[in-house]
Amino acid sequence: MRLVLISDTHVPKRARDLPAPLWSAIDEADVVVHAGDWVDVSLLDALAARSARLIACYGNNDGAALRARLPEIAHATLDGLRLAVVHETGQAAGREKRCAARFPDIDVLVFGHSHIPWDTTAPNGLRLLNPGSPTDRRRQPHHTWMSARIEAAALHDVTLHRLPRPAP
Repeated sequence: MRLVLISDTHVPKRARDLPAPLWSAIDEADVVVHAGDWVDVSLLDALAARSARLIACYGNNDGAALRARLPEIAHATLDGLRLAVVHETGQAAGREKRCAARFPDIDVLVFGHSHIPWDTTAPNGLRLLNPGSPTDRRRQPHHTWMSARIEAAALHDVTLHRLPRPAP
């Protein structure tokens, strides 16, 4: 099962659309995971129409229309792997311990908010992934997203993808 992980897209506030290479990956994925801060419902509709399966939550920049359609925390079991998606996890210091306590029955937690890519594992085995942002890199050197593969209840091939800088 092929996954695309994204967050903090901020369309159309920070970009008019997602970058073409990301759309290509979305079209090929079995599951798209979005960890909030969509900003406009039009991207939710576009992703829902183009992805085989969408697992998503709302973020702090998402208004009533998005909050009416998305949960604060999304849960799914994919090929035996227990996944949760949430926008905010708090400050980086102590994140693994906090998230392990908050999500004791989850194997993988996808989150966003900081726009900073993150890939760590808590002492209890919880994998924490933040794909960064494909449209608003803030102080990061690149716009980013992640891909991964699930097979037999295990996560494999987690890859951080760096997008080329958009033309001026």
